[in-house]
Formats: sequence, C-alpha cells, structure tokens
Amino acid sequence: MSSDHPGPKTGLTYKDAGVDIDAGEALVKRIAPAARATRRRGADADLGGFGGLFDLKAAGFKDPILVAGTDGVGTKLKLAIDTRRFEGLGQDLVAMCVNDIVVQGAEPLFFLDYYATGKLEVESAAIVVEGIARACKESGCALIGGETAEMPGLYAKGDFDLAGFAVGAVERSAILPKTATMKAGDVLIGVSSSGVHSNGYSLVRKMVENSGLALDAAAPFAPGKSLGDALLTPTRLYVRSCLDAIRTGGIKGLAHITGGGITDNLPRCLPDGLDGEVYLDAIAVLPVFQWLAREAGIAEGEMLRTFNCGIGMVAVADEKNAGRVIDAFQEAGDKAVRIGKLVAGSGEAKVVYRGALKL
Repeated sequence: MSSDHPGPKTGLTYKDAGVDIDAGEALVKRIAPAARATRRRGADADLGGFGGLFDLKAAGFKDPILVAGTDGVGTKLKLAIDTRRFEGLGQDLVAMCVNDIVVQGAEPLFFLDYYATGKLEVESAAIVVEGIARACKESGCALIGGETAEMPGLYAKGDFDLAGFAVGAVERSAILPKTATMKAGDVLIGVSSSGVHSNGYSLVRKMVENSGLALDAAAPFAPGKSLGDALLTPTRLYVRSCLDAIRTGGIKGLAHITGGGITDNLPRCLPDGLDGEVYLDAIAVLPVFQWLAREAGIAEGEMLRTFNCGIGMVAVADEKNAGRVIDAFQEAGDKAVRIGKLVAGSGEAKVVYRGALKL
C-alpha cells in the first residue's frame, strides 16, 4: 500500500547556514600556544573557559585600582584586507588599548580580543591573533581569552572586524595624572611615533584613492617599501618605556596621542588653568605626514587634529626631572625630546602652538 506522506527531509545544519564550528575549534587549537606564551604572574593564559581569570594578589598589588580600556583598529583594517597583509594588525589592536591605560599609570594585566567575520578563514584569523599574542607579551599582559564570531550576511566576503579589551592595575597612590602637582614651567616631552598608528585612515584611504597610486606601488615616502606596507606600519607599543619612565618618579602626566592629535589629547591630562605650549619646530615630522600634507593639501591645523604627526605620547615632567624621564624613554628604545612646557591659562586646558610643522 502506497503512502501519501513524503519521507523525512534532510535537516539543515549550522554549517549549511554559513557557520563552521569546526573552523572555530581549529582556530582555538592553532592560537593556544601563542596565548600560553603570554603567561605572567596572576594568569596562566589557558584558553577554553567561559571567562578569563586573573589573580590580583598573585600579581603583587596591595591597594590596586583597576583601569580598563577598549578600542579597535578602525578603517586601517580595509588597507590590510585589500593588501592581504595581516601581520601588524594584532599589534595595532593591543597598542590602541594598552597605550590608553598605561597613561593612567597602570600596568596592563590581561587582554581579550573580539574577531568578527562573515566566513572564518582560519589562517588569516590565526595571523591576527598570533600578532595580538606577541604584542601582549611585549606589553607584559596575558591574553586570557577572546571571542571569534562568524556572522554570514552581516559582513561582506573577506571582511572582518576587530576589537580589543585591556585591563590593568595601578596602586592607588600612583594614579596618573597628578594634576595637583602640575605648574607653569613643567616640561612637555614628546615620544616619537612609528607612523600613522591607527587613526585618520578614512582620510588616508581617501587620499590614496584620489592619488591614483596602487597599494603595491613604491611608497613615495618610504624607500624599499610598497605604499600598502608603509601605511600598515604597526602602532608603537609604549607600555615598557612609559612604565620605566614612571618608575623614575618624575612623571606627572601622560597623554596618548590618537585621534584628535596633540590638540585634543594633551588637555585630557592637564588641569584647568594650565595650557600646553608646544613648539612645532621641535617635532620631527615623519615623512608619511609630510607626504599626506603635501599630496592632499591638508592644512597644518587639520594635520595636528587628525594625526599624531610624529609624536605618539606626551609626558609632563618637572623641569628638574625632565632629563631623567627622557633618558628612561631613550634607554627603553623610544626617542624622546622636549617639545614644550606648561603655561598659565584661563578656564579649560588647551594647546597653544608656537612655530610651524616641518611639512
């Protein structure tokens, strides 16, 4: 006797919908050794739990204040995707987070990352996360967890996004900035950047598009490098040099120079009634910024509020301690020079520029 009922339908799987659980597990296995290499006191950096653990007591803190920061890489990602060069993105991500918390005087303790894509490419993702682990190790913080999200339909083929989360700690008595001790005459010390870092890339990409230059063409400002490689120079990690400079006892404040440049970021560590007087001719403007300003006709004021222009960190120090602070940065491998001083102002702190950038 025949039946009018059809046989059972073949069931859909998560993989049919575009999410490959096996690929996710393969990525975790691939990156586990890199994460373990970031072990430090307080964390063993094993992956796989629902949450990452950190033992503040084991890390040696007595009266700690936690400092947390989160950031991404921005549209620099598009350049990396277009050139298929992912090696430096992990450092960009970590730097944008840990550089923000070290300016509070905090030692970065642990880091978590979020990697979201339409279809997980294990090799590309592993290159990014292994870069994150290297940067964490260099910054002395443990990579204790993260999330890889595969979301077909939300991201175009080949696209992905990154976010990072860093947590550090500082003894209550050592929190920066120490605005109550700042006074007119205190020295501003500029610490060199490695390039554009991870801010202003929407403008950079627009300028490259208008120039007609291909990303694999020779970089006009960096002999021996392609334009894409030169623009993807990773953000500098300032944690070790800043912590060494802080240990001299001579630092009153630090400002990480990101989007907004010196113009918007330096006032964030200054008290009302004091302005930062910056001597622009003391700044060694990197060739990439000279090229951007020249080729795109970007005005000096716009450059100073969009890019770091060659200074990735600014420290505030007492005149008598400035030499020791500069030496600490230099001995840690970062070039540091005097770029100005604090002067009496009125109302909210601001930056007053003297001279002109060497564009």
